[in-house]
Formats: sequence, C-alpha cells, structure tokens
Amino acid sequence: MEIFELEPTEIKLNKGKDQLSVAFEDGENFEFSSEYLRVMSPSAEVQGHSPDQRKTVPGKKNVKITGIEEVGLYAVTLTFDDGHDTGVYSWRHLYDIGKNRDFLWDRYVRELEEQSLSR
Repeated sequence: MEIFELEPTEIKLNKGKDQLSVAFEDGENFEFSSEYLRVMSPSAEVQGHSPDQRKTVPGKKNVKITGIEEVGLYAVTLTFDDGHDTGVYSWRHLYDIGKNRDFLWDRYVRELEEQSLSR
C-alpha cells in the first residue's frame, strides 16, 4: 500500500448531516456534500474491481451521513442513511476527490444524463 503523507487536521459533519468538512495539514480544506461522498464511495459496490466496472449511482441527492468511524490512522468509514457503509475513505481518497471534485462531479452528472438517471 502506498503511504500518503498528509493527514486530516479536522473532520467535521454539519448539523444537517449533509456536508462533511475535511481539513488537511497542507492547508487544503474540502467541503463534501453527502451525495458526492456517497456516489464517489471507494467501495467495490460503486468502484467495482477495475475501472470498467465502476457504477453510476443514481438517486442519492438527499442522502445523509449517519456515522463516521476511524479506520486505523489512515481512513474513515462513512455510514449513510440508505444503508451504505462499506466504503473505506482513505486520506488519499478524500484528498484526491477533493482536488478533482469539479471533474469528477461533471463526469457523474454527464453519466446520469447519458443513462437517463436522476440524482
């Protein structure tokens, strides 16, 4: 496993349980909607076992985060109110989906449209 040098200095869920803030040691601070985190889950259910198996997950516009649990010193698992709880969100994954949010979100919305699915 590749070691990711940066660790979060703060992980904070808002009162509405629909926004997660993650601040990193290098000063980067990302605001993630619960919908974005759910559809970008690193779980095999979403990502498959190879890039061509990745699934577009529809209908998560109003999903909420109901739990956050630390996994060692390298990740958290998030539990969502739709029952999804198998994604292990490593610090690298959170950092990467934060840095690439515009590209990843645009791709997700385009895939929904192409497949006639809704958020």
